[in-house]
Amino acid sequence: MDLKLKLEQLHQRVVGLKDQINTEEATKNAFVMPFIQILGYDIFNPTEVIPEHICDIGTKKGEKVDYVIRKNNEPILIFECKHWKESADAHNSQLHRYYHVSKARFGVLTNGTVYNFYADLEKPNIMDEKPFLTIDIEDLKDNAIKILESFTKNEYSLENILDSAEGLKYIKAIRKEFEKEIENPSDELVKLLVNRFFDKPLTASRMATFKEYAKKALTLSINESISDRLKSALNINEKAKPESDGKAQPVTESSESKIITTDEELEAFQIVKAILREKIGAERIAPRDTQSYFGILLDDNNRKPLCRLHFNTANKYFETFANGKDAGEKKQLYSLDEIYSFRNQLHQTLENYQ
Repeated sequence: MDLKLKLEQLHQRVVGLKDQINTEEATKNAFVMPFIQILGYDIFNPTEVIPEHICDIGTKKGEKVDYVIRKNNEPILIFECKHWKESADAHNSQLHRYYHVSKARFGVLTNGTVYNFYADLEKPNIMDEKPFLTIDIEDLKDNAIKILESFTKNEYSLENILDSAEGLKYIKAIRKEFEKEIENPSDELVKLLVNRFFDKPLTASRMATFKEYAKKALTLSINESISDRLKSALNINEKAKPESDGKAQPVTESSESKIITTDEELEAFQIVKAILREKIGAERIAPRDTQSYFGILLDDNNRKPLCRLHFNTANKYFETFANGKDAGEKKQLYSLDEIYSFRNQLHQTLENYQ
């Protein structure tokens, strides 16, 4: 079974159990140990996964780190765990101190749902302030999972991880700066862009105006790029499967031209997807736009409708299938936020197909 599928199964476990997990110890047993096991380490072998490992710090004796992972008798990972309701933030945590006296090159601070991986890229043997890798069980990213594979028992490679960690560190830093520029464009960025087409002096008032223009332009460019990619994916899905196996027939050029996928439909799809991801992987939730409605299907199968968006009229309706695929119920929507109120119906529909 591949790593992503195992992590998605752990996500379902977390969603199902976390409201019953009331202590840090229970968080470790229910969530963290299965995560370590997913990486391929034997949680029942105390020479490979060492719980409550003594980690003396100066004059402080008897300090214990929650887990030490060993490979070839050498420590490679240390884990500090918190209750799932706490933040997985290393500030003021014991992980900094444990890392300093440990021979492991990587430290993990986790609350059972978020796993922050740290290294010593800035100064040798001093843990960096910020993680180079974050695995969020409730929001799995393919690129992060790819890096996580290097931490598995069979694929562990110190050199590969360090190379990836340095790259990830700078990519995250650049991304953070970019996001800051989108939210509040700096004078430097505005000058760089505007001076390419505007040959008049940038006075203070003009700079303020162009900052607003730049913010709107950057936001609009990103939103349209996302919309275009989603619409492209929808068109591919529309053409992909024959009717014989429960999938939609290929769309002809004339019918396809009449289908207009709106930004509102795409936003509603993302809301439904977020609700359903509590139970299943995102790849099983398929959009399918038609001339009369926007459908959301399980496994891209027309026989397994999860819901339908009827947004092509003055009044908008949300159709659910909790009582069966042939017993759809429509409810009028006054805002997209109301979709969250259909959480139970969506989950029940999903259970009907299991």
